[in-house]
Amino acid sequence: MSEDLLYEIKDGIGRITFNRPQARNALTFAMYDRLAQICQEADKDRAVRALLLTGAGDKAFASGTDISQFKAFDKPEDALAYEARIDRVLGALEACGKPTIAAIQGACTGGGAGIAACCDLRIAAANARFGFPVARTLGNCLSMGNYARLLSLVGSHGRVKDLIFNARLVDAPEAHAIGLVTEVVEPTELMKRAEEVARTVASHAPLTLRATKEALRRLMARIPPGEGEDLILMCYMSKDFREGMDAFLNKRPPQFRGE
Repeated sequence: MSEDLLYEIKDGIGRITFNRPQARNALTFAMYDRLAQICQEADKDRAVRALLLTGAGDKAFASGTDISQFKAFDKPEDALAYEARIDRVLGALEACGKPTIAAIQGACTGGGAGIAACCDLRIAAANARFGFPVARTLGNCLSMGNYARLLSLVGSHGRVKDLIFNARLVDAPEAHAIGLVTEVVEPTELMKRAEEVARTVASHAPLTLRATKEALRRLMARIPPGEGEDLILMCYMSKDFREGMDAFLNKRPPQFRGE
């Protein structure tokens, strides 16, 4: 797993790289857990002044959770544990007091889009595409926490419904227009610009940045423990989810029946 997610610190910038380009940087459970661990370590490391997240290659930032990870799901606890893991990882990313910058090229979908949404700044290459296409792929759903994160970025229930209901991928200019990304640059300039931004924020007052992050985190909607578990089980324990997973792995269109 250590080669699937790389972490190095240089000149005060901690660089996290999702390193499965052959799988469009799809995330395994071990990669999620390592990301949370890095965020917690970086939060305590005075040598780290900012975190820069990116994906290896030019095809994807991260295309979501590796679908093969779902094959063993056969009971309600599996679905609940999965969404709890994702919320725990994204919560660690949000709670990290260091500025986080996502440098996004290619596909940024599903769990990858969730990670990007938790970063403080998102710099996208012009070829980036964003979305949560679960309505046409697996037939699952987001957690309440992830719906809240998405709503806080795009600013309206209508936009969230547009993204989820149409299961479409948003191109970089539209993503910028609706608040999904901070700025858009040419692909050849992506890492140069992301590193420049990382150095800039790393040079600023750490306590100011930490206080701002924490203040905004506290303003986020608080989801009661267990809220939305019925929705997760409705989707993950359905025949449609099994159909979506089988269709995805066998590269065929799914036939959803609402059951």
